[in-house]
Amino acid sequence: MGSMADLLKKDWVEYQNTMMNLSSTLVETVSINYEDFNESFLTCGTCLCMFDAGEHSPKLLPCSHTICLECLTRIVATFARDSQFRCPICRELITIPRGGVQALPPSFLVNQLLDLMARQRREVIPKCSTHPNQELFFCETCDSVFCSTCTGGSHKPGGAGGAEDTEDLSSSSDHTVIPFSIAIKRISEILIYKANECTAKLNTANDVVLEEMHRLDHSADDSFASVNKLFEEVIDAVGKRRLEVLAEVKTKKDEKRKVLDEQLQIIQKEKLEVDSEVEALQQQVDVRNITKKISDLNCKLDTISQLAEPRENCYLEFCRISGVSYCEAVKRMLRDVGRVKTSQTCASLCRASMETAVTHLQTMAKVQTVEYPGNMQDVGGDPVTAEVTNEKGEQIETHIEDRDDGSYEVTFTPQSVGTFCLKVQIFDRPIKDCPLFFEVTEHNSPVLSFGSRGFQEKGFVQPCSLTVDGQDNLYVVDTGNSRIKVLSQNLDFQNHIFNESLEGRSVTGVSLGSSGDTLVTVNWRTKTVTEMTLDGKTIGGFSHDELVEPIAVAVSRDGDVYVADNGVGAVLVFESCGKLKRKIGEKGKKPGNFKEMSSVCICDNGDVIVGDTRIIVFNSSGEFIREFGGMKTKEGSRGRFCGLSVDSSGLLLAARAERSRSYIQVFNKDDGSVHSVIDSHGEKLRRPTGVAISRNSDGFVFVVDIGTECVRKYRYK
Repeated sequence: MGSMADLLKKDWVEYQNTMMNLSSTLVETVSINYEDFNESFLTCGTCLCMFDAGEHSPKLLPCSHTICLECLTRIVATFARDSQFRCPICRELITIPRGGVQALPPSFLVNQLLDLMARQRREVIPKCSTHPNQELFFCETCDSVFCSTCTGGSHKPGGAGGAEDTEDLSSSSDHTVIPFSIAIKRISEILIYKANECTAKLNTANDVVLEEMHRLDHSADDSFASVNKLFEEVIDAVGKRRLEVLAEVKTKKDEKRKVLDEQLQIIQKEKLEVDSEVEALQQQVDVRNITKKISDLNCKLDTISQLAEPRENCYLEFCRISGVSYCEAVKRMLRDVGRVKTSQTCASLCRASMETAVTHLQTMAKVQTVEYPGNMQDVGGDPVTAEVTNEKGEQIETHIEDRDDGSYEVTFTPQSVGTFCLKVQIFDRPIKDCPLFFEVTEHNSPVLSFGSRGFQEKGFVQPCSLTVDGQDNLYVVDTGNSRIKVLSQNLDFQNHIFNESLEGRSVTGVSLGSSGDTLVTVNWRTKTVTEMTLDGKTIGGFSHDELVEPIAVAVSRDGDVYVADNGVGAVLVFESCGKLKRKIGEKGKKPGNFKEMSSVCICDNGDVIVGDTRIIVFNSSGEFIREFGGMKTKEGSRGRFCGLSVDSSGLLLAARAERSRSYIQVFNKDDGSVHSVIDSHGEKLRRPTGVAISRNSDGFVFVVDIGTECVRKYRYK
């Protein structure tokens, strides 16, 4: 535990820095006499009365002297001439303002001193018990209180009192000595400051907890309402079904009763007929008629005997399904209606970490939730919200994914450089270090890089083209080594492919076959197109008299082979057997004409895209559609596109090489607008010659650079 001096120094420095009204080190103090201070600064120099807020309120004259209002009123009434009077102290001529002396400005300095002195109390200076007239001192270095007379000036018991020791009391560079009254005052101020700081923080904590309790009550009320609504729905459904079953019972009963009612009506009708016939026979005297009626009644007795049997029975019973306990079934059903969800996550302990943010690339911030007092959460489900804003305060669209392990991924895509702000809240409370400010850069560095000049596994000599299969395996034409190098999607070396068509160091283009399990290469020296298996076995090939300087090759889905030939100045389209079908384009200076082709690719819809000094697009029939991306100077077109690849969303990636720099441009294929640029900051591209988009990992592209003789992997969205 530190000494009192150490604690005093530490807390006093903290107090000084916080209040920002004292210097960081106080070595010497001055004691001011209370009466002298009042007489010198708080007394009117004319009437010698203390300034106050009434008749003697201090007024500041243009000459900077301060006179009370009563004196100024008297002087103006007695000595004023032509709306002027002289200052009673310096005799400078003062012009009376339009509103009289009342309109003169108050002396703010004097008023502040009055307020200060009103708040001050007369200090009680501690005295030595042995020497009542001797003030006590405190040495911050030695952490001791002493009387200079008792210690002889050395502030150590038994010291000899000499003049040198007394002088050393205040001037020693090794010790910091102050009056004990000042030390007590400092301690009191620090105590009050610390107490106020603790009180403020406790008040804040109290308000925060009360607010959380209030929100808890609201959440509970909402949950109560949800539960009541759920069970009201269940009760309504049960009541509805009860009415349906009762209605079914009533319907069955009414159907049976209707049959019996009809039978009863027939009986009543027959009964009336018999009664009327009997009544009529009582008046008859003709024996034959009576005999005939008796015969008729005998016949009717047979019919009436059938009416004696009810045509419908009385059986009506509701039969419950045997073996089913509806109470248990309802309990099981209601057991799965929902659950009361809570969380132990403490928002103020949760953190967010971010990867480097690059314009036009999806950026991810990972939020890790933490329980109190500091344990990592291992379950998800917390209501996490996130907001990203740019320098203009505009919100960026964000997506939040719950990883169900206590972490959450916040993704967004910034469209400009600058300082952005990320705000993450859980339960509507900010997480630790929130808001988080971060910089968005335009520099896009490679994710992975492979290769250097050489002949071994990692060696390249003039790599000029590449393609990617369905498993994201890369096939890089290592022209100078007369081979194709196979790499994984993580740029790990797999193997080398050798074939007689690769010899001569003159293969300049490669493409995946239409079936996806073969490679098609073009050799500018032998003017041949060769198809081989993925392990290097020749399947077939062809040459043609029209081929002069083939530079690049692409294969369409239907198996047609497109060869860009600078000697011909056109793209030649062959069937897989080598039969020439047509030519696309020609050399010239008109729109759609070629100057120096370097690459060709086929879109899913059959469009043909050619890389030249600009990007030229043709439809599947070879008709010119548009061109874009060219840069013209006084000397002509500058730079050229050396590699092309189109992804499934319609983004076209093109490698561009110029004299001073090389980079990858990302275009919207349909309109030619620039989506973004990969500037390869940190690892500059020198002369990119091939581009291939990953098929399995969305947003990644592979680039082969003949200038640095390596392959690099970049993100482009």
